[in-house]
Amino acid sequence: MEPALKKVATTGDEGGLASAATRRAAVPVAAVRPPRRAATVASRIYRDLRSEIVSLKRKPGDPIAEKQIAETYGVSRTPVREAVLKLADEGLIEIFPQSGTFVSRIPLDVLPEAFAIRKALEEATVRYAAARATRSQIAALRANLELQREMQETANYEGFHQADEAFHALIADIAGYPGFWTLIQQTKVQIDRYRLLTLPVLGRVAEVIAEHSAIVDAVAANDPAAAIRALDNHLDDLQISVADIRRDFPRYFTAPGDAA
Repeated sequence: MEPALKKVATTGDEGGLASAATRRAAVPVAAVRPPRRAATVASRIYRDLRSEIVSLKRKPGDPIAEKQIAETYGVSRTPVREAVLKLADEGLIEIFPQSGTFVSRIPLDVLPEAFAIRKALEEATVRYAAARATRSQIAALRANLELQREMQETANYEGFHQADEAFHALIADIAGYPGFWTLIQQTKVQIDRYRLLTLPVLGRVAEVIAEHSAIVDAVAANDPAAAIRALDNHLDDLQISVADIRRDFPRYFTAPGDAA
């Protein structure tokens, strides 16, 4: 009996050891959770800061106080620093070791290329949209125009900007290539900052709505060539006003050779 009992006991110990080993193997899995949480916090801080910079809630030249941001989110400075470095890579933040960290000024030298990339991609989306738009999709575009007019009536420039973004995203959806809009958003971040400076200019929002209306009319007529012409007129008009806006907000822009 004793040998049998001993064998059973040994088997039980092996099971216990296996169970313990399993529990120990699970420890590293739990240990990686804090870094994932930290990454999530850093991503949220990045998104919030990016939105504030692009929307001009944080203006070009404004200081970035990492300690204050960390206190606001109740975190260490590590995720804040991670977000700041990512925004610096995108050209939205400038880091000067001896001076501090600041919202970057809008670099004039990158705007022409950004305009060209956006124009090429949106010409493709509007051409496809004009070729295949349904009545319900055209109705959605016209509904968006009404939303733009509502934002105009209340001088809600941020709301108008969001409606404008939705308008162009909708065209990409109608075209059947929503990924184009994702690419456009990645290249036009500096354009957006400049563009928001143009909206309070007297008559500018009304011009944009008229240009959007022309695009919708061409799409509704299933006329790709007319849709492209209307889009080009819309985007070219935005580019022409750069010099005027720079004159009104000289400290918000930088050109090659300018002092930082």
